[in-house]
Order: sequence, then structure tokens, then C-alpha cells
Amino acid sequence: MSNIDQTTQMLILLLICAVVVLFVLVIVYFVLKVKDKKGRTKREKEIHSNTNNVSKKSEGSQLNKKSIFDFMDFDKIEDNMIIQHGGKRYVMAIECAGINYDLMSGVEKTGVEEGFVQFLNTLRFPIQLYVQTRTVNLEKSIDTYKRRVNQIESELYAKTQQYQEMLDSGKFSKEDLNKVFYEATKVRNLYEYGKDIIYDTEKMSLNRNILNKNYYIIISYSPNESGTGDFAKDEIQTMAFSELYTRAQSIIRTLSACSVNGKILNSLELAELLYVAYNRDESETFDLQKALKGDVDALYSTAPDVLEKRIRELDKEIQTKAMNKVTERVEKYRSKYRAKAEEKENSIEQLANEMADLILNENRDYLGDEVVDNILKEEADKGGNAEDEKKQKKTRTRKPRKTA
Repeated sequence: MSNIDQTTQMLILLLICAVVVLFVLVIVYFVLKVKDKKGRTKREKEIHSNTNNVSKKSEGSQLNKKSIFDFMDFDKIEDNMIIQHGGKRYVMAIECAGINYDLMSGVEKTGVEEGFVQFLNTLRFPIQLYVQTRTVNLEKSIDTYKRRVNQIESELYAKTQQYQEMLDSGKFSKEDLNKVFYEATKVRNLYEYGKDIIYDTEKMSLNRNILNKNYYIIISYSPNESGTGDFAKDEIQTMAFSELYTRAQSIIRTLSACSVNGKILNSLELAELLYVAYNRDESETFDLQKALKGDVDALYSTAPDVLEKRIRELDKEIQTKAMNKVTERVEKYRSKYRAKAEEKENSIEQLANEMADLILNENRDYLGDEVVDNILKEEADKGGNAEDEKKQKKTRTRKPRKTA
């Protein structure tokens, strides 16, 4: 009986343990499920926030692009005019040549002042004065000089060849030869003068402190000034050009009373004006013409492969080093033989005497032993006397020691 009770108690204990374990497992399952749900909601929130950030960034980039276009403050250049704000404003520029007011006399200064007062009194529309400082670029002048000097060089070569052919033929008189020689000399002097001009101009172009000021009068026109009529875009642009051209010509006429010359800038000159204004540092080394030739205004550009560029640069470096090594070897070879030549030059008298003694000894049969011996003896005595004279000269030049 006691054994049955013990078995029953053990089974009850096992059942209780199993129930407890099952209860713990159920609790763990619910806890894990709650955590999984929280993690899922958290990830959904992160994804939603990331999408919002991306949309905000795209909106920011669009705003940046829009602000850049607003910063440029012009749409296009057409018909010698700058078109702004979608055709709501048209601008034309007049370039004025400055005068040196300080070097004028009193009467001339008074005339300029009266002309300027007249210019101000005749204005019936707003204007803007604009001064643009540019670094003087002498590259175009240097290219023009070089082309002209190359032509003169070809002419000089032709004149020199003509004179040489006339001289070699012997069929021309002295007067004709002198005439051709004079023309060749004149061309040669012109060629040397042109080379000096190029050299001086290139040295001057290295100085970046040479500045030039350009003066402009800016006039503008708005279609609202013509009334509220319904016109097409082409008609508005034609009216704007006509009105601005009339205003510009009236300004140029009144400025002539001040001894100031002016001209209306064309479309290319307006583009250069804006290019320098927006690229002040780069325009010194990369002007508008280079930018247009380099297709900077194109929609896209393709650059050469980086590895190809590296290979080309390495080939240039190899060629440069090879030329340097060739020059170094040639100089080393020349220096070796130059040293030998200098050594022989320094001992030329001694070598000549030794060779003369050898020739005398070889010709004893013809000259006789007695004659050869006497000659050699006399030469030896002369050499000894010369050595004695050198020693005596050295002793004479020495100062006597002072005795105490």
C-alpha cells in the first residue's frame, strides 16, 4: 500500500512540473510575439521616415536648382539684348571709351563738363553705369605678332636665296647685287625687330598686375512701358529692340559732346561681358573664346580615359628621361676626350722634343753618330740652363729673412 502511494505522489509531482513548464513556455511565446510586433512597427516607422527624408532632399535639390537659375538673372542673349524674366525685361549695353581728363587744358575740361551736363539733361529714362576691371590678356597680340614674324622670316629666306643665286651666277652687276642685298638687310632688320617685340610682349604678359577698366552704360526696357496691348513674343522683342536701339543712339550722340565715343555691344560681346562678370578669376586664363572652342556650353562632354592619359604622360616622361641620359652620356664621352686633349696640349713641347730625339736616333746612319750626339748634348745643356734660370728667378723673388 505504501508503494502505491509513493508512485502516485511521484506521478502527481511530474504532472505539476509538466504544467509549470508548459505555462512558462506559453508566457515566453507571448513575450516573443509582442517583441516581434514592436520591432516590425519600429522598422515600418524607420522606412517611412527615410522616404520622407528622400522626398525632402529631392525637394531641396529642386529648390537649389531653381535658386541657381534665379541667381543668373538672365534667360538668354539675342538680337544684341539680354532677355530677363521670361521676356519681361530687355537690356542693352553701350561700351564707352574713356578720356584722360587730367591731361586736358582748362578749356577742354570745361567743354567736357558742359557736354556731361547736357547728357544728364537729355536723359528721359533710367540708366546704370557699370565699370568692369579686367586683366590685360596679351595672348591674341602675341599670336598676331608671331604670324607676322613667320611671314617676314619666309620673305627673308627668299631674299637671301635670291641674293646668293645672283652672286653665284656672276651675271649681275654690282649695282643689282647691292640693291638685292639692301632689300635682304632691310627684311632681316625687320625680322629681328619683330622677334624683340614678341620677347618683350611675352615678358609683359607675365605681369598679372596690368589691369584695364572698361566702362559701360546699361539701359533697360520693359514691355509694360508700351501699354497693356496684347502682343506676341516676337512683336514684343522687336519693339524692345527698336526702343533700346533708339535710346542707345541718343546716348551715343550726347556722349560725343563730352569727347566720349560709344558703341552698342553685339551678342558675342554681351556674352563676354557676362562671362567675365560671373567668372572673374577663371576669365584671366580661360577666356570666352577658349570656352566656346572647348564646348563648355554643351550639354555634356566626354573626357579621355584616365589610363590612356596616364600612359601618354608616362611615355612623355620616358622620352624626357631618355633624352637626358643621352645628353649625359655624350657630355661624359666628350669630357673624357677633352681631358686627354688638354693633357696633350699641356705637354706638347715635351712630346715634340721626345719625338725629335727619336727621329735623330733613327737617322744616325745618315747624319752620323757624332752629329747626333752633339745635337742631343746641346739640347740637354739648353734644358739644364733653362732649369737653372727658373731656379735663379725663384730665388730672386724670395724675400730675405729678417734677423733679430
